[in-house]
Amino acid sequence: MSLRTDISADTPRVAGDGPQYKDGLDADVLIIGSGFAGVYLLHRLRDELGFDVKIYEAGKDLGGIWHWNCYPGARVDTPVPIYELSFPTLWKDWNWSEKYPGWKELREYFDYIDKKLDIRKDVAFESRVVDAQYSNETQKWTVKTQDGRTATCRYLIAALGFAAKRHFPDWPGLEKFKGKLAHSSFWPEDGIDVKGKRVAVIGTGATGIQLSQEVGQEAAHMTLFQRTPNMCLPMRQRKLTKEEQAKSKEEYPQIFKDRMQTFAGFAFDFVDKETFDDSPEERRRFYEDLWDKGGFHFWLATYKDMLFQKDANREAFNFWLEKTRERIKDPRKADILAPKVPPHYWGTKRPSLEQCFYEVLDRPEHDVIDINENPVKEVTEKGIITEDGKLHEFDVIALATGYDSVTGGMMNMGLKDANGRELRDKWKEGTYTYLGMTCAGYPNFFFLYGAQGPTAFSNGPSCVELQGEWIVDALVKARNEGITYLNPKPEGEEYWREKIRTINEKSLFVHTKSWYMGANIPGKPIEQLNWPGGFPLYHEETYKVLDGWQGFETQAPA
Repeated sequence: MSLRTDISADTPRVAGDGPQYKDGLDADVLIIGSGFAGVYLLHRLRDELGFDVKIYEAGKDLGGIWHWNCYPGARVDTPVPIYELSFPTLWKDWNWSEKYPGWKELREYFDYIDKKLDIRKDVAFESRVVDAQYSNETQKWTVKTQDGRTATCRYLIAALGFAAKRHFPDWPGLEKFKGKLAHSSFWPEDGIDVKGKRVAVIGTGATGIQLSQEVGQEAAHMTLFQRTPNMCLPMRQRKLTKEEQAKSKEEYPQIFKDRMQTFAGFAFDFVDKETFDDSPEERRRFYEDLWDKGGFHFWLATYKDMLFQKDANREAFNFWLEKTRERIKDPRKADILAPKVPPHYWGTKRPSLEQCFYEVLDRPEHDVIDINENPVKEVTEKGIITEDGKLHEFDVIALATGYDSVTGGMMNMGLKDANGRELRDKWKEGTYTYLGMTCAGYPNFFFLYGAQGPTAFSNGPSCVELQGEWIVDALVKARNEGITYLNPKPEGEEYWREKIRTINEKSLFVHTKSWYMGANIPGKPIEQLNWPGGFPLYHEETYKVLDGWQGFETQAPA
């Protein structure tokens, strides 16, 4: 089984018969990507505000990451209704089967969105953008697809998400392996049979955790290759009934309103209290309550100093360590999966939510290898050779090696400024944006759920609506004022970068090598890639610039 490494279709594109597929397409707005962000913006701009809008989507259907992710155990880490769009027409008659939906149900949800909003009629699928450049003469973007089509638009919006470019290990011999080999985001639609097989899972990010706890229940033997322990939290998954959802829908409008007032766009927030304001007994009771609630409560509904003060952070880690190690009977595995000395400050990497990960890995037929102590040397026809010279034979290798997150997708689409300079060159030594939604030198270009936005410090739909509304308001304001040219100024980018740096250095994130900081990709600059100041401050900072277009160079037709 050859390793798929590219999002291009395996077979030639089947030409669509709608106008959105035609060569020479022209639109007011062209959106790249049809996940939550693309769908949200298409509906707001096309249906509610009358813009001519089209979407280019590299995949074969709606859903963004949920079009690509179909590996065993793939599901969200945010409970519903927080993980859905707030349009009443999309939730009044829709019901979920469980608190944290899996990939199959999320695909059904996007089908339902299309049924309600007629999204697909303006989406060109299997349309991968490989070049996009702005012209000062025409004041339009020219966008080219991999199959040779060209489109023009007044406004270009990248709705790629933060996980659009896959990352693969550089191990020698990957192409030699004779068994089944797949990256988690290119998992075959018809699955891979792991029952009774020997399976390797590479990586302990969210995907690696989800894969392991599912595959490990069927595989005869599974080995997890770990670089960094994942300080997982219990998901507390459960089934949902239509009756309880019908009752709770009375509160949905307020829930959707309230989520935008929290730090990360969830239904809960940090308490206005510091760790040592409570006695040890009070603190223990508080931690136990958060732990029992599950999900991200222990991360984002805890004491407000947990991510800022080292001693407060260690208190949280000690509690996590106690709760986790009591679930692992094998002392060697416990030391690898839940080491007594923290490998980094607790919560400065996004914890993954698990259901039975530790119990599955604790089974005697499974193993975990710390590749810091025993690195992978090469891959052979039969399996993986580690530095100690041992050949680990496998039938299946699952690469849960993640993404060139936050910036990788936008740097991989041939995006050029008006002078022909590629974004990948602009960001080569560091990321520069204005407001986490625009770039100097790229007029009339917007993006969301990407670099220097709340992105990875939030949940997707909440972030999409927060940033999406600002983009909508900016486009409407420009239309009302007759402005056809919006170009962020370099000094705005410097301001935004410094703002992020100042906030980040007050936190413990700055001490941790993580994908938040670009540390998972060799050669990538180490910097905070996300807005670390929370939703309310982000809203304040971004909306104040709309008054007078602060930080933008603007122009109206002569």
